Amino acid sequence: MAILAGLVAVLSALLAAALRRLLVPRRRPADAAGFFHPYTNDGGGGERVLWCAVRAVQELRPDLPCAVYTGDADAAPDALSARALDRFGVRLLRPPQVVHLNKRKWIEASTYPHFTMIGQSLGSVYLAWEALTNFTPQFYFDTSGYAFTYPLARLFGCKVICYTHYPTISSDMVERVKHRSSMYNNNSRIAGSIWLSRCKILYYTIFSWLYGLVGSCAHLVMVNSSWTRSHIINIWKIPERTKRVYPPCDTSSLQMLPLERPTTPPIFISVAQFRPEKAHGLQLEAFALALQRLDPDFPKPKLQFVGSCRNKEDLARLQKLKDRSTELHIDELVEFYKDISYRDLVQLLGGAIAGLHSMTDEHFGISVVEYMAAGAIPIAHKSAGPMMDIVLDEDGHQTGFLASEKEDYTEAIIKVLKMPESGRQEMAAVARKRAQRFSDQRFHEDFTEAVRHILSAREA
Repeated sequence: MAILAGLVAVLSALLAAALRRLLVPRRRPADAAGFFHPYTNDGGGGERVLWCAVRAVQELRPDLPCAVYTGDADAAPDALSARALDRFGVRLLRPPQVVHLNKRKWIEASTYPHFTMIGQSLGSVYLAWEALTNFTPQFYFDTSGYAFTYPLARLFGCKVICYTHYPTISSDMVERVKHRSSMYNNNSRIAGSIWLSRCKILYYTIFSWLYGLVGSCAHLVMVNSSWTRSHIINIWKIPERTKRVYPPCDTSSLQMLPLERPTTPPIFISVAQFRPEKAHGLQLEAFALALQRLDPDFPKPKLQFVGSCRNKEDLARLQKLKDRSTELHIDELVEFYKDISYRDLVQLLGGAIAGLHSMTDEHFGISVVEYMAAGAIPIAHKSAGPMMDIVLDEDGHQTGFLASEKEDYTEAIIKVLKMPESGRQEMAAVARKRAQRFSDQRFHEDFTEAVRHILSAREA
């Protein structure tokens, strides 16, 4: 009942806001670009896209002010500019304006224990209302995937431009429910019930229709991978306005790292936010199994987990991972690094012989590209971005390993460990060459080309 009451409250507020907007004379949007990114401290690939996008807009239109909508209370122009440089190596031409959001709780998953997708989607509209009421830009950039805000932004007179990292709902998600597969977005209680699964399929079908309706309101859609593009075109049905723009990956500085590196002990690295879909537990279990299968006199490898925590739930996941490493009696061989600087990340990548990635249907996989650029052989999940765009042969040579189950990861870990040093460096060199396709410069060029015609058009 509390959840239903919350959704009703959000809907009522949105309806009242829309009526007020229709009755009040429209103000001319400011000649500015506004970036809707409620979490500017998540430390992930999405935040990197934000700062690279701001930098690209500043270079394309030096006269155009840029503002960032954020729910982080401590965010300030100079602090955000410094963060972009320290965490991601992105130097902004000038600090962005900051528009603070006070209603971010309405997009947090914890607010909606059930019907999370529709709850967060409606909550994002409520949050966008607060944002656009405080500051209405001519160009509304969504870099966080809140498609339900697009009709509202158009109502405010904005040109809507989005960078979509992954579809909020996809046919893959529907298929998992149909096959009653238990996963982070389909708990075992629903997967175990035919009736509940059918109800969820109906819910997904309705939501998918709504998602397609709001998504089609975008003037320009940029997607980060072939997998995301196929799903977005299928749901939003605006292929002529949909462009594939690979996300920015810092391959320039990482490619300067030497391929020859210490292997005593051999180090495996895992770079990802401590979120449930990243499946860190699978990596830990596979690493533990590999240790069991190695000869007693073989040098014991280390596993380094590197990531950020958005909230207390992520902190709890991190602690659970630490506890599990203790239970497996491998805690002396597993290290954890939380919220480290970009400089420290580069140093860790430079010491790793391989990098682990285990998220199913990872839309792209920036960390996988970073492994390859840094000279660490990728062991990535056999799905979506890593399989379709990244870990592909280069000049007829293998660039890494793809895995699905714990056994697959264990075998790949052992293969990397038993490679002769010359073979490891050869594969790492080929993988590094392929990573050049996903550089910051490539993102800058493709992003600029995609938005040029919209940002160059002046209103009469």
